[in-house]
Amino acid sequence: MSWAFLVVRVLVGAAFVFFGLSYFVPMMDMPPPPTEETKAFMGVLVPTKYLAVVKVLELTGGLLLLSWRFGPLGVVVLMPIAVNILLWDVLLAKTFGLGIVLVALLTILAVGYRKHFTPFFDLPPNG
Repeated sequence: MSWAFLVVRVLVGAAFVFFGLSYFVPMMDMPPPPTEETKAFMGVLVPTKYLAVVKVLELTGGLLLLSWRFGPLGVVVLMPIAVNILLWDVLLAKTFGLGIVLVALLTILAVGYRKHFTPFFDLPPNG
């Protein structure tokens, strides 16, 4: 495993652990929603506890990435969350920020863990 891969894995894992944990233990001030659409969307996510579930998954996926053994499972848990962060940035906040960085870094990790994912793409034998 290269040092660059290790740095990316620790960086992404630590980011998701920090942001997942900061929902439950406030460590920083959250900026106000940038648009009315994001404010309305957050108005649905927070009261229904949907965002709390997402934050638990972020925390879990980040810890899986930081573990030595379950990195590929962490990528599987975190990639849909990163794609949704990207969609939030592009469609609601009208920015290109954290989402594209997270998707790119998780794609690097998925490529690094490709030997774990290739069996999913093998065709079954004819017979």
